[in-house]
This record gives sequence, C-alpha cells and structure tokens, in this order.
Amino acid sequence: MSQFNSLEICAGAGGQALGLEMARFDHAALVELEPTACATLRLNRPAWNVIEDDLRRFDGCPYQGIDLMVGGVPCPPFSKAGKQLGANDERDLFPEAIRLVDECRPQAVMLENVRGLLDAVFDDYRNKVEKQLRKLGYMPGWRLLNSSDYGVSQLRPRVVFVGIRNNLADGFSWPEPLKTEPLAVGELLHDLMKAKGWRGADRWREQANTIAPTLVGGSKKHGGPDLGPTRARRAWAALGVDGMGLWDDAPARDFVGMPRLTLRMTARIQGFPDDWQFSGRKTAAYRQIGNAFPPPAAAAVARQIFAALSVKRIYKVA
Repeated sequence: MSQFNSLEICAGAGGQALGLEMARFDHAALVELEPTACATLRLNRPAWNVIEDDLRRFDGCPYQGIDLMVGGVPCPPFSKAGKQLGANDERDLFPEAIRLVDECRPQAVMLENVRGLLDAVFDDYRNKVEKQLRKLGYMPGWRLLNSSDYGVSQLRPRVVFVGIRNNLADGFSWPEPLKTEPLAVGELLHDLMKAKGWRGADRWREQANTIAPTLVGGSKKHGGPDLGPTRARRAWAALGVDGMGLWDDAPARDFVGMPRLTLRMTARIQGFPDDWQFSGRKTAAYRQIGNAFPPPAAAAVARQIFAALSVKRIYKVA
C-alpha cells in the first residue's frame, strides 16, 4: 500500500488513474458518469472503488483529508473545436471541482484540460479559479505540457493545473522533459501492423517516421471512430495512415494501400499498456481512448506531487 492516496473525478477510461498508479498513489475512489468508462475501469482494476454517478451529486466530505484530488474535467467548454463558452457551458465542471476541494481539503489538487484553457479569452476564468483556491489555502499554477516530452508518441499538448497546500508549495516543481525522444509511429506500431503478416509493414514503418498528430476522441454528439477532421486526416496520411476510420484487425498479408489503425494501436499511441482493455463498441471505446490523459504524462506530474508530499512526511517522521 502506498503512503499517499487519491480521489479522482471525471476518471474516464483510466489514463490519469494509471499515471497515478505509476507514481505510486493508491486510489480511494474514482468518480465517472459514463457507464462504458466505468465498465472499463472495473474490467481492468476490479479492486478499485469506481463510483458511477454525476459529479454534481457527489459528496466529497467522506474523503476529507485525502492526499490528492485529481481529474480531467470536461474539455468542450474550452476547446477550440467548440464554441469556447467557458463558464456559460453547462458541461463546465470546474465549479464542482472547487466545491469538492473545499469539502475534502486534499494536500494537493491536479486537474488537466485542453490547451484552449490558456487562451486570453479565459484569463478572467483562470484568475477566478486561482482566487478561490488561494482562499482555501493552496498555491495554484497552470502549465502547458507536451505529452511527447514524457515518452508519448503523439503531439498532445495538455494544460495541467496544480494546487499545493501553502506549507508544501516549496517542495513542488514541474516535471522536466525526458532527454530521449519518443518513438516514431512506425517504430511504435510496427509489430501490430505486421501481426497478420502484412508484406508492406517494413516499408510503412519507414514512412511513419514522426510522432502522431493529436488523437481526437470526439464528443457524444459528434464524431465516430475516425482520426479527426480534414486537417488531422492529412497529417495521418503523411504517415501512411488512412484516418477515415478504424479497423478491427491489422492489414492482411497482401494488403495494398494505406492501412487504418486499430483500437489497440490508438491506445498504444495514447500511452496505455497493451493489456489495458476497453469496454463498449468501437465508437465508445475509441472515444474513451481519444479523450484520455496519456498515462506517462499524468505520471510525470503525479511523481512531482508525490515528492512534495513526501517532504512533509519525512519531516513528520523526523
């Protein structure tokens, strides 16, 4: 058992939860509304306490004193792909996150979202969030992190908010990028593309010689199991990938043309381990993958928080 535990909100398919696990946090509870995502969490980690409920109804008081509260609150209110309505979007759950911080008073808070949250149009919104957290006794900070800096083979910038209790703030620092580059898509997926003996797999590997563009999971209202809008599909085509949809299996031995990715391939690009399974049909499963916080990126931040909390624990023991 770890010396620190966490409460996660908007847990999705477990990307951030896996990152916390990698950083040696235990999970006291994971709150998620979508049934298929809850099924994914239970399928992979039957021992986790998965609470299938609307965050607006969730009471954080039983978790008072938790070490870390984390979450990936919905991104459409801040996404450039949407209308960027912010606080006027009914899907904005930052106020609920702040309510829960007030109720459970964790030692640290970690929330991730899309890069659009740092746009000037949301300056007042971010300032309001910071003011509320400072009033509760936290030192807040925002940082745009590139997942590719932490071993993820994908161009996936994410905004991460970290709030640390004032007495712990000096012990926290943002993670430094790794010194090694992530694998190119061709190297990363070569074994999966060649699984059925595709003769063109080696040649395809040479073409897919950069990291992937951002995976787009789509919303419940829009988007199926494809790799995004026209611009994204052009980027995939440059890697020799047909972005119009996903396949169930790797290309056959004599296949000619541009292959499509499978769910397992997209999950690997997102940083999920190969043994992580996804519940639901193809569209629902891909939406879980595409909307996830890559586990290696989540782990990089969580390890820094773990280190900050450990300083206090060492002083207590001493």
